[in-house]
Amino acid sequence: METITFKPNNVCSREMIIEHEDGVIKHATIVGGCQGNTQGLCRLIEGMKIDDVIEKLKGIKCRGSRTGQTSCPEQLALGLEANR
Repeated sequence: METITFKPNNVCSREMIIEHEDGVIKHATIVGGCQGNTQGLCRLIEGMKIDDVIEKLKGIKCRGSRTGQTSCPEQLALGLEANR
């Protein structure tokens, strides 16, 4: 099993830790951010292929977020894409 750890930009969460094997996410942890939303996001992506997560989450923006330019789901997608 491999682990990808990265710090998202311009969102409330501070760190994302993704454990994967053979391109499939086995466990995900997001530190900081809206606890219910980040826990739900982590549970939803477990068991998914990394490529599918990137495809589904890239481009999602928060309305009324710090910058309105990104979101925790998009930062997760971008972090996975950069560390593939």
